[in-house]
Amino acid sequence: MSEALTCDEFLGGRIHLWQPREGYRAGVDPVLLAAAVPAVAGQDVLELGCGAGAAILCLGARVEGLNLTGVELQTDYAALARRNADENGLVLEVFEADLRALPADLRQRHWHHILMNPPYFDRGASTASADGGRDLALGGNTPLADWIDVAARRLRPKGTLTMIQRIERLPEALAACEGRIGSIIVRSLSPRENRAPKLFLLQARKGGRAGFHLAPPLVLHAGPTHVKDRDDYTAEARAILRDGKPLPIRH
Repeated sequence: MSEALTCDEFLGGRIHLWQPREGYRAGVDPVLLAAAVPAVAGQDVLELGCGAGAAILCLGARVEGLNLTGVELQTDYAALARRNADENGLVLEVFEADLRALPADLRQRHWHHILMNPPYFDRGASTASADGGRDLALGGNTPLADWIDVAARRLRPKGTLTMIQRIERLPEALAACEGRIGSIIVRSLSPRENRAPKLFLLQARKGGRAGFHLAPPLVLHAGPTHVKDRDDYTAEARAILRDGKPLPIRH
């Protein structure tokens, strides 16, 4: 194994992912994102900003028979996504491109489902990371509205967009969806019972006209505080993260 990389387990060992030892590293967020995508066998799925492939490969491991495509700006991460797909026995078509300037081939295609984990931090209101790859993954220079606009354009009619993001950016995300995509459902992710959520999952449907729905939060950890060296996930969170169970947005 290269000294610059680590090989980490996801979904209880069903996925093994090579990723940089330093820089941006996938954690539980992409697993939760993948679990929320309502894909079924035979459908086409696109991830914008796929990184090393954590989310889309977890989805591919959970739902067999999907046609998987990823777009990734950074060359090193795109190469890792291809390697990780191959070593996990999954077929993933990876395009190295800026999502605002997709190749002509992708601009002619549409997908049943699009998932994405846009950078969490607005670079206009946050401090850049010293690691270039990590900084681009966490901050980037593409407005959240552009991510949502590209996704809405690339969806099939009635197709779904599923996104994970920091709770502070929920108003921005909802504003960006206005006029582009509808039937919005939001489910927040709380670290513990009675704690304010830090993240949210948003799912919307192209051409959807249903009213906004706010689902009860998913609580990730049991107990009031973390006990060192102990897995304290709630039963629902453990089933999603370890056993590959789906995460319903409308709950």
